[in-house]
Amino acid sequence: MPRALYPGSFDPITYGHIDIARRARRLFDELIVGVFANPNKQTLFSLEERKELVEQALREEGLTDVKVIGYDGLLIECAKELRVEAIIRGLRVNSDFDYEFQIALTNRDLDSRVETVFLMTSREYVFLSSSMVKEIKRFGGDVSRFVPRVVEEALERKLQETIGRERR
Repeated sequence: MPRALYPGSFDPITYGHIDIARRARRLFDELIVGVFANPNKQTLFSLEERKELVEQALREEGLTDVKVIGYDGLLIECAKELRVEAIIRGLRVNSDFDYEFQIALTNRDLDSRVETVFLMTSREYVFLSSSMVKEIKRFGGDVSRFVPRVVEEALERKLQETIGRERR
């Protein structure tokens, strides 16, 4: 039974991420979405908040057979602990490939039993990113076509909290 891990920071999860998860789920007997802490990224949501949002968004989109975990550590160690055969990575543009290729080769050096599988994003999500969604929402824009309702509502609450703290 091939198992795959789809890792990311998911701050927040978007329809682009969900598209990759849905397509990966068709390819593997089991898909685990790993919400990772990334010390190089300043996230809007905590690791636990992001994990809960991913669970709720996947459920809202009908992906109820996908397990979601939170992880604070090295990706390849998580893959080994979960005994997955593949790591799923989504690619949008050429610059994504350069970065992901380096990571895939490093992961292969660390454990050659785990393969990296690249899935090209669907055309409508090529320029969609979590950063873009946060910026649009921060300036009052409509992000409903980029994220599930539960994510849009969480963004609204979180940004209101952030603005409230900044005004104090």
